Amino acid sequence: MQFSLSLSLSLSQQDHLIFFLRFRYLLPYSPAPTTPIKPQNFKSSVCGVVSSLCYTAAAHSQFTVDKLKMIEMIKYLIGCAGASGYGSKSTAEQVTDDCHRLCSCTAIITGATSGIGAETARVLAKRGARLILPARNLKAAEENKARILSEFPDSEIIVMTLDLSSLHSVRSFVSDFEALNLPLNLLINNAGKFSQNHCISEDGMEMTFATNYLGHFLLTELLMKNMIETANITCVQGRIVNVSSGIHTWFSGDLIRSLGRITRDKSQYDATRAYAISKLANVLHTKELARRLKQMEANVTVNCVHPGIVRTGLTRDHKGFVTDLVFFLSSKLLKTIPQAAATTCYVASDPRLRNVSGKYFADCNEASASKLACDPEEGARLWSFSKIMVSREPRSDFSSFHGLY
Repeated sequence: MQFSLSLSLSLSQQDHLIFFLRFRYLLPYSPAPTTPIKPQNFKSSVCGVVSSLCYTAAAHSQFTVDKLKMIEMIKYLIGCAGASGYGSKSTAEQVTDDCHRLCSCTAIITGATSGIGAETARVLAKRGARLILPARNLKAAEENKARILSEFPDSEIIVMTLDLSSLHSVRSFVSDFEALNLPLNLLINNAGKFSQNHCISEDGMEMTFATNYLGHFLLTELLMKNMIETANITCVQGRIVNVSSGIHTWFSGDLIRSLGRITRDKSQYDATRAYAISKLANVLHTKELARRLKQMEANVTVNCVHPGIVRTGLTRDHKGFVTDLVFFLSSKLLKTIPQAAATTCYVASDPRLRNVSGKYFADCNEASASKLACDPEEGARLWSFSKIMVSREPRSDFSSFHGLY
């Protein structure tokens, strides 16, 4: 029996559906093996085959891009461990199991009221870190604090006010944090927003970009002095983790010009494109900041991560049949929240990543970002643009930044 379903989808919904269906049905059909494989041997057997294929792919040009993607997808679905010893099925607790360096650390984690951020906070608290949880929704932050304390009563957790879409709020938070006279070892820029509808921040910036990137850019800049001083005094290397997304690869073109269009013109706005732009900016920021920290000889590193596909509060604007259908069809690709938080926790804590900076990680292993994300000129250009946008000078529109186009 065949069914026909006619749906009227927005461009962003179409993007989501195409993305998930493409990955869901990437693997070709193959008949079931005539001899059953024992469950306990299945994963190790397939991982061995996949590893062999990867070596072969590297040595032979006849392996097409599609075949390489297929191999990577098999590794992802099965959870094959990479060079780090971890893979897509590893959890945040597993990757920090032998980590003892967090006991004297102070960590700021944005977006820790739910989802990946909440799990990151829980696991870092379990490993002994003092937590600063800045949040716009203080009630949700206090509830998460209570949950963590019920599990780990000795944890030290401070909830503070922060709205990343507001540059004034970012400055106020940093001022309040400095008044506490605390060190800062870890900064995890995790908060994210996917705005279905066109919206402009109080500073005149498209809301997704303002929340996901520009607020974090200013937050990082204002906290950098503390991080560098803490690292010098304690001799413990500071770490910054920017949570990006593989969706950053969906954008190609002029980032600043495109941002200007979707900020000024509501008719040009597409939610998925706006999100991809913000996540590309996260990667460019990571690489440019890493270059500058190295130039300063600062004992602080910065890396970015793709947490994987997971259904979290980020999709709160996408409730309904279409979203439910997309996530149902892609259920085999979805990570649990503990799995999605693993890469962030790995990059924030693993001792093997000392002095590793400016890299992009996925599934707890170093991965490749897009060509545009690795362009140093684009990174420097975005940095200059960002410095102007977070300045205290009033700004009316993007017309004054034509020189950066």
